[in-house]
Amino acid sequence: MDIESGLIPVGDIADAVDGFLAASPAARGWDVETAVDWSRADAGLLSEGQRSAVEFITLIEDHLPGYFEVYHRYFPVDDTVDAPTFVHNRELYHFTVRWALEEDTHARALTRYQRASGMAERDALRTALAVEGRRPFDLPYEHPVQFFAYALVQEKATQMYYQQLRDVVGDPVLATVLSRLARDEARHFSFMADVVGRYLRVHGDAVVEPIRDVVAHFRMPLADTMRGYWRWALKIADVAEYDHTEAYEHLVKVIDRAVDARTDRVDELVRFIDQCRIVA
Repeated sequence: MDIESGLIPVGDIADAVDGFLAASPAARGWDVETAVDWSRADAGLLSEGQRSAVEFITLIEDHLPGYFEVYHRYFPVDDTVDAPTFVHNRELYHFTVRWALEEDTHARALTRYQRASGMAERDALRTALAVEGRRPFDLPYEHPVQFFAYALVQEKATQMYYQQLRDVVGDPVLATVLSRLARDEARHFSFMADVVGRYLRVHGDAVVEPIRDVVAHFRMPLADTMRGYWRWALKIADVAEYDHTEAYEHLVKVIDRAVDARTDRVDELVRFIDQCRIVA
């Protein structure tokens, strides 16, 4: 299925974007330079595993240009799409640019923490981030709901990990940063959940298989491109008991809220998601 043919009505995407922006006005945002007292950052208060976790999530967050480019490629705002699709994508773009700004703030905050706490020097850190940052990122989906279902799981899993890491780290400055990151990720999840719910209400069973495909082949960002990703991911999971499949429970809740009466296909989807959680 091509992307354009599976979109929800422009009114739905506009309402979702308006709701997100109304709930998170720019005045409530935070600034890397002034929101944290960086002079108090001290990596000496962290365990080796906690330092490794900071390095890992910095690499993930810093790949923002690759993530943003995916949305631009699959939801273009140019003459490669017809006028109705452009209107839909232009509404979505209002969210995407705000999301990108907030995610870029996460990357800047984590790199600033590494420098301020004594974990890394600026030039060495830039060079290290460029190694992974130059690698390609893609989500090779065919149905638009898949991009939102993927981000729903990813944003919720990231939020949960930041909260759990915050609760164990030894540096209060890092804990403050992680709290801010987790709050942002929670709002991003809420947007994705809203959009997935709208897809289910508009398209019903037609989006069941695309969502199932996302869950069946889910990988967190950079899992297939970062050298040593799985070994590193297991290491940081030990630091804060991380398991991305815990986010599947929240996907099931979204499905239940969106569907008044489950069809056989929706029932099968929920069973499949639950089974993926059990196996993991």
